Amino acid sequence: MDIVLYYAPHTCALVPFVALNEAGAAFRVEALNFRKKQQMSEDYLRLNPRHKVPLLVVDGKPLTENPAMHVWIARTFPQAGLMPEDPWMFAQAVSVASWCASGIHHYLSAINSPLKSCDAPGSEDSVKRLAHAGLDENFAIADRMLAGREFLFDRFSTADAHLFWCLRRAGQLSYDVDRWKNCKSFFGRISERPSVQNVFNFEKETLARFAS
Repeated sequence: MDIVLYYAPHTCALVPFVALNEAGAAFRVEALNFRKKQQMSEDYLRLNPRHKVPLLVVDGKPLTENPAMHVWIARTFPQAGLMPEDPWMFAQAVSVASWCASGIHHYLSAINSPLKSCDAPGSEDSVKRLAHAGLDENFAIADRMLAGREFLFDRFSTADAHLFWCLRRAGQLSYDVDRWKNCKSFFGRISERPSVQNVFNFEKETLARFAS
């Protein structure tokens, strides 16, 4: 099986990168330089007209959207136990992934690029303020979910990788994640996993290469 992950630093492509590492999958990574608009190249648009990452290409067939990748990776590498086996809990894990992808991610995007949410003159501060409020609400929910728990479910899952990315990206955008004590502890634990450290190292090397 030939697996290629299209990735860009700081993006939610971290999620399947971590998941594939956890699964012990053999795969290669193609890093896109967004500053050079490589995601808009003709070659990439043929693979993914949505011009986003992550993108998985498996034996030449593209798969987009993180929640779908959660399912494919977990079912293709069942020995890794990356999603719960019980059907109800499996659905709950998909629910968390979907929440991260649609309920949290858009607030992060609004903080990073407020003019894409509203281009009215003088609107940037308002967009960011509302996005911060949205993160407050969602991370408060996550903090309650993590109370007394090491992971969101009984063991590490792709849902943990996705929430981890949301927290990391929020911190990169100057949001104070540390005030959510359970989220802070969770973030620290997940950061130490070898699968995550591997991605951090790749990211560092990629950023250095893009800067040269």
